Amino acid sequence: MTRLLVATAVPLMVSIALSAAAAQSAKDLAGTYTLVSAITEKDGTKSDTFGPNAKGVLSLDANGHYVLTIIGASLPKVASNNRSTATPEENKAILGGSIAHFGTVSISDKTIIFKVESATFPNWNGTEQKRAFSLTGDELKYTVAAASAGGTATVTWRRAK
Repeated sequence: MTRLLVATAVPLMVSIALSAAAAQSAKDLAGTYTLVSAITEKDGTKSDTFGPNAKGVLSLDANGHYVLTIIGASLPKVASNNRSTATPEENKAILGGSIAHFGTVSISDKTIIFKVESATFPNWNGTEQKRAFSLTGDELKYTVAAASAGGTATVTWRRAK
């Protein structure tokens, strides 16, 4: 009887676990996340993409919409106090130290697909950005195979409470 119970229960538990993993959808990821880290690896060297103490938020809603913003902590202030008259150096530092985009999101085969409507990196406008991801508890982690500043990035988020 015990063998029969074990023989029946183990495959059932494995089946349930596999179904739960396969069932992940944009609704399963819905929520607000805060940035834990964004690490880029380029030419064998790892670096903190947006510098130490960068802040970020990723918001995914149950209807498949998202907004993502990451802002480096060391962005320079614009000396003129007017965005339209920032110096080329200020603009370069601000652009290189931040990223934002929004659009719709879907999930397929452990891949999160951002359909970018608009981005501060305009080359992504109207594109699909695919990221292999994992969700472990409240931690969402994905890989950017071709990061916008070159190399490969691993971005880790924690669900906000």
